[in-house]
Amino acid sequence: MLTLYGKAGGKFCDGLSRRSFLSIGALGFAGATLPKLLRAERLSGTGRSHKAIINVLLPGGAPHQDMVDLKPDAPSDIRGEFKPIGTNVPGIQISEHMPRMAKMMDKFAIIRSMVDSQGGHDLYQCLTGLPRNARGMAGGIPSMGAWVSRLYGEKGGGIPAHLTLMHPTGHHQWGDPGTGGFLGREHGPFRLSKGKENNSGLETVQNMTLRDLTLERLKDRHTLRKSFDGFRRDLDASAEFDSLDEFEKQALGILSSSEMADALDLSREDARTIERYGKPDPEWRADGAPKMTTNFLLARRLVEAGARYVSLNFSRWDWHGDNFGRGRVDIPMLDQALCALVEDLHERGLHKDVSVVCWGEFGRTPKINAKGGRDHWPKANFCLLAGGGMRTGQVIGSTDKHAAEPDDRPVRFKEVHATLFHNLGIPANQERVFDLQGRPHHPVDPEVKPLPELV
Repeated sequence: MLTLYGKAGGKFCDGLSRRSFLSIGALGFAGATLPKLLRAERLSGTGRSHKAIINVLLPGGAPHQDMVDLKPDAPSDIRGEFKPIGTNVPGIQISEHMPRMAKMMDKFAIIRSMVDSQGGHDLYQCLTGLPRNARGMAGGIPSMGAWVSRLYGEKGGGIPAHLTLMHPTGHHQWGDPGTGGFLGREHGPFRLSKGKENNSGLETVQNMTLRDLTLERLKDRHTLRKSFDGFRRDLDASAEFDSLDEFEKQALGILSSSEMADALDLSREDARTIERYGKPDPEWRADGAPKMTTNFLLARRLVEAGARYVSLNFSRWDWHGDNFGRGRVDIPMLDQALCALVEDLHERGLHKDVSVVCWGEFGRTPKINAKGGRDHWPKANFCLLAGGGMRTGQVIGSTDKHAAEPDDRPVRFKEVHATLFHNLGIPANQERVFDLQGRPHHPVDPEVKPLPELV
């Protein structure tokens, strides 16, 4: 595995190191080998158009009523401290701490009436459309990215179809990018960030580190190239390299040559573009994810290079206390990074092909608690969407006067997934694959349709 380390900064209570690091992992996808995909790609010879999804996950459940569904006429212990502001779409208001989105609301769609969230801290529905305890798939439930990999395959050029930038978290479910399920490990996520352990047991070579290369030096193209060159020389000199077959050598070539290196090489970006995304905060706090705004930029670079699905997690939104203090920091950071990503896609002509979705596992309680926080609230949740050729500049659904429950147009996670598959051009209700017991399954249940407001 190829690992890009960040600077050290202590440890969590569970022993995880507070290092912001990037790893290109284990020659494979969730433990399976990249050579398998290369063999499949050679056999398939597919040449379909390049569509992609960027899935932005907000671990902990972001406060919908302080971001996109403010209730200024509600009592003070419900409406909170933030004020709504107008946007460039008449009639749509969002939080004062999201001024960038307000200026480009025409490029976003807001769903204010997500209804089927579960009560526990788990991003699983954002990744699969189903709760983790769902049954009926022998071999496990595939993530959205696994379906995309299985049905679309690799575009070519050395970038895997299914990538994840999700950082490991002390609370496992906030850093879990899902798996290939019954589709096979080869369709699970190729992890670009790694925890302290790898339990796959399927590595074909030892952990190989780009020595002395930190995330802070990713902008230094000379250092990056020098590190990759050194990595290659070490492989050539090792007896292990002779034992690798043709596809394993090709896999190592992908990991150590231009395509992946270029996608991760931020020095290729104009300094003003990097600045547009905002300054990252690589510190891991408690059990959540670091606030790596640069991961939004890396996601764009990866889909531009050929990835079809990229997931990332951002910060920790479980604010049972100091909701508004935390919100004044994290909401503007998300606003800047997410808007920079969407703006970037439009400027590069990618907005019709690349879909962006941003959401968390549930919303927050209408009433502010004694600690100035909001607690878990699965009855109402929100989702932000952009790109993918969707009809943006609109709000779908609404909640009651306290943002407690949907008032109209309830939307389920499955419907959002169906919409994203539709944007890819995948007939999600027609394509089917058989699980390990021979039962057929679709990316989304046949009765679930894409949201007509968006497609």
